[in-house]
Amino acid sequence: MSPLAIAAGVATGLMLGLFGSGGSIITLPALIYLLKVETKPAIAMSLGIVGVTAAISAVTHWRRGNINVPVAAIFGLFGVAGTYGGARLGVVTPELVQLLMFAAIMYVASWRMFRPSTVAPKTDMLVRMDCSGAATMVCFDASRVGHIAIHGIVVGLITGMVGVGGGFLIVPALVLLSGLPMKQAVGTSLVIVSAKSFAGFAGYMGAIAIDYSLMAAFTGIAVAGSFLGSAVSTRMSAEGLKKGFAAFLVLVASYIVFRETMGG
Repeated sequence: MSPLAIAAGVATGLMLGLFGSGGSIITLPALIYLLKVETKPAIAMSLGIVGVTAAISAVTHWRRGNINVPVAAIFGLFGVAGTYGGARLGVVTPELVQLLMFAAIMYVASWRMFRPSTVAPKTDMLVRMDCSGAATMVCFDASRVGHIAIHGIVVGLITGMVGVGGGFLIVPALVLLSGLPMKQAVGTSLVIVSAKSFAGFAGYMGAIAIDYSLMAAFTGIAVAGSFLGSAVSTRMSAEGLKKGFAAFLVLVASYIVFRETMGG
């Protein structure tokens, strides 16, 4: 594995550990352009790599009390269904369409990351802080379940189609729709991303040839990066890292568009 591919693996875990998102946005281009994996196997492998890495990183957040189980269950359940369906659709979708969709999602993600983090939870959201003394992690307003379910299905379809975990969509949704604090949104997102990624990987299994040895090597490097991300998350400026990552996304998305439409 080349030094650039190793660096990409570390960056995958780093992004997941820091933000609960961004792993697949690095993994998929690395597999395709650095490791020369065909598009559809790369999408499947990206889902598997991100699924394992997010699951392991989520354990650290669980120990810190940063995972809200009811929200993860609701979003994850509908997200898994959407992701499996998206993966089955992705098997028959032209590769150019998948890559251009992926680049478009990268542009959206970079735009969201360039914006300042001014989102504040509302008071009537899914998770409340004052439910007759009940613990926060088991207390929620059932009237918000429909919104969470719909968002889970939509993000799941995108995940399965183009191989993104969707964390950059999930984290803001958890803050806006569920009223979670940012740290809990990141931890809960990792659980959801992991579940959806495994569902997407399952949707490609049997229909796509997968290099499991390469996938295992990349996953091991990404997991190491996730521990690094979790360790530095309390010591570095998340806002500065987000903006640097956003600029990186714009460059990679532009490269994909040029390579696939003009570069041959």
